[in-house]
Amino acid sequence: MSQAIKRVALLFSGGPAPGANSVISACAISFIRAGIEVVGIRYGYSNLIDYTPAQPLVEGVHYMRLTEPALRRTRSKEGILIGTARANPGKNIKAPADLHDAEKVAPMKRVDEALRSIGVDALVSIGGDDTLKTANKFKLFQELLPAGQNRIPVVHVPKTIDNDYSGIDFTFGYFTAVETLGTEIRNLHADAEAARAYFVVECMGRSAGWLAYGAAIAGEASMVLSVEDITEEYLAPESSPKRKIMDLNKVVGRIVTMMRKRREQEGKDYGVVVLAEGLAEYLSDEALAGVPRDDHGHLSVANCDLGKMVAKLVAAEFRKQTGVTRKVNGLQVGYESRCARPHAFDVMLGCQLGVGAFRALAEKGLNGVMISVAGQFDLHYVDFEKLVDPQNLVTVVRFIKPHSDFHRLAKFLSSFPEG
Repeated sequence: MSQAIKRVALLFSGGPAPGANSVISACAISFIRAGIEVVGIRYGYSNLIDYTPAQPLVEGVHYMRLTEPALRRTRSKEGILIGTARANPGKNIKAPADLHDAEKVAPMKRVDEALRSIGVDALVSIGGDDTLKTANKFKLFQELLPAGQNRIPVVHVPKTIDNDYSGIDFTFGYFTAVETLGTEIRNLHADAEAARAYFVVECMGRSAGWLAYGAAIAGEASMVLSVEDITEEYLAPESSPKRKIMDLNKVVGRIVTMMRKRREQEGKDYGVVVLAEGLAEYLSDEALAGVPRDDHGHLSVANCDLGKMVAKLVAAEFRKQTGVTRKVNGLQVGYESRCARPHAFDVMLGCQLGVGAFRALAEKGLNGVMISVAGQFDLHYVDFEKLVDPQNLVTVVRFIKPHSDFHRLAKFLSSFPEG
């Protein structure tokens, strides 16, 4: 870096995750003890994206000073000390050429000006893959500033309970979320047994099935299905390489087959089926008509209510095949796990990642890297260029590899696994 860091900003964006305050606390304390001031930007980019000199950022409203007394005993605290939001200043930057378009980079320019207005000269970004995209675009924007103007270096801490992040084995909050949802599934299983019923649980996991699979394993679910399971066998005729559409009838048939086998071979008229919410992206255009998308282009899967949709179809198909009426309840889970009190593993992981952000910026002088750990919490740093497609500036989602050991584990522990 061309200048010493005097004041660093911490910014959290996207959905909450257990362990967020572990990252914030450990990171801030590390800078403070090195004589560097720390501010927490409140509510993600939402207070920066509309900044103007006529409406300056106000301490206590738009940002807060992070001090040792304020951070005392916060590592295991639920929630997010500095809040979060999904505002996206890089929304209109879809290719490197867009960085030269004054209108498209205007929101990013306002973010840069807002940070400089409060004396920030380094940024720690904490968030999911969309926030990583924004951090990378911020870095690219800095590189195009006029010669002689100080750059604001940025490093990124990966966050998502979905655990679908390239460049790191497990993200902080994942295991706490798995345990929280696994407990709910176990409770539902007892409810189902008592009432001779089934639950179809739609579990968070926008793109990949890590959370659904983990929760199903921990909760001893009867079956788990995610996007990784929608192979050619379960695709509708109207599918194409660009737009995969699942044959919902075949998916429902697979669930009913499991229910019938449990009934006929084990005398069990109850169970819990876990579906990853990302399966909603594979619904037909007709089923998705009117469902909104967010600033990052992601489908508002909660509005699809996939669990209830599938539950209704499963109940009807089971009655059709057996002549028996079986109550099948659909529900969504996930939000209750995002601010649960973090487990020790997520606290330790979050702390190490927070300290890693300090070391990357203040000790190693790095810029444009994601903080990661491997082995026994050994820190390493992954360049943005290895995580983001240079052409469309989009990050690569890490799916569960079909037939991998983790995939096989979840299937092996299901009722009557296929194959």
